[in-house]
Amino acid sequence: MNHIEYTQSIPVAKEHDVAVAGGGLGGVAAALAARRAGKSVLLVEKSTILGGLATLGLINFFVPMCDGNGHAVIRGLCRELLELSIRYGYDTLPETWRGGEAAPGEQSRYVTQFSHSIFALALTEMVVSEGIDLLFDTAFSAPLMRDGRCLGLITESKSGREFHPAGVVVDATGDADVLFRAGVPTVQGKNYFTYLAKAIDIAHCKKAAASGRIQDAYYGVEGGGATWWGANQPENEPYYLGTDARDVTEYLVRNQRLLLSHIRNDPRDSRDVAVLPGMAQLRTTRRLAGDFTLTTEDVFRSFPDSVGVICDFEKRGDLYEIPLRTLTRRDFPNLITCGRSVSAAGYAWDVTRVIPPAILTGQAAGVIAAQALSENCAVSAVNLEKTQATLARQDVWIHIPENLRPKTNTVKN
Repeated sequence: MNHIEYTQSIPVAKEHDVAVAGGGLGGVAAALAARRAGKSVLLVEKSTILGGLATLGLINFFVPMCDGNGHAVIRGLCRELLELSIRYGYDTLPETWRGGEAAPGEQSRYVTQFSHSIFALALTEMVVSEGIDLLFDTAFSAPLMRDGRCLGLITESKSGREFHPAGVVVDATGDADVLFRAGVPTVQGKNYFTYLAKAIDIAHCKKAAASGRIQDAYYGVEGGGATWWGANQPENEPYYLGTDARDVTEYLVRNQRLLLSHIRNDPRDSRDVAVLPGMAQLRTTRRLAGDFTLTTEDVFRSFPDSVGVICDFEKRGDLYEIPLRTLTRRDFPNLITCGRSVSAAGYAWDVTRVIPPAILTGQAAGVIAAQALSENCAVSAVNLEKTQATLARQDVWIHIPENLRPKTNTVKN
């Protein structure tokens, strides 16, 4: 591709202590944590609603936040946001988990579905009421870098191109866009041919009328039918990167045309596609190559720089500590990431990319960003004892409790 060079004068917007690029749940958590630490915060979201894949992407399901044996593992802001997601809309939270705790040995999971639209509205109310400066319909364009430091974010919006100065920048784009464009080493992922929308028809309306549950009126309709782990991936179907405009467009066009082919012969008056996803439902696009990369070999491993504990949403009992080093790159002192782009490889990337871990790493990123500013140090060099104490006060498990470790496990340090 040919290139051009040009010089442009860009208006400088209000300066913030912390700028968060991306209003998914990880970005919302980071913004809330930094704001509650007393910092001024800017949250930039390219769409018109908050929540990312959980709302705009129609993945309206908090996967298990427990270990499968009655212990709530992912807590803190994750618990707060789960409760917000069902405060004004429907839920499927098991009765045993009302209040966020269950009896030891409980086999039901700490999970719930929620209304993606109502949750998005509640997120906007929460973010604005907490004093976070929110910019909707504003796309991150580029970081302004100087000697490895990010001076702030250049954005594109109806206001034109603007520069937003910031002391620390959190990349919550889900695609490591800020990191990549800042020159931070990243790793490219791949995605399967899958696409899910929500439909409504007469039969499901009758079911909802009989049950009194509005969620029964909806059902899923697919374009590509591959699972998130690649089952049912069509033979010779390419993998999608999700980090190239033409690649994303091809993914969307193929899936949308396929979905239409699946429903075009249905009786026209009997059904409707109620909601199409407002973003590409891609999960592992690009992530940080961090100071440490988490793998499945690290299950139950204890890390001195842990900033939280997460559970494997599929495998009962498996727990991971999340090192600060998976959120940072030492040579980029005021950049930190969270959510889908933390430094994890293989199946560990799947474990860390879903809603509850994304919120936990977002909360940690916000706390660390605020602390780095207060201590006048790099995000990778904060006083860890203080970081862990702050998160612990916010009801985050820092280390895996000894009673939840396998008795035969040899813990690595």
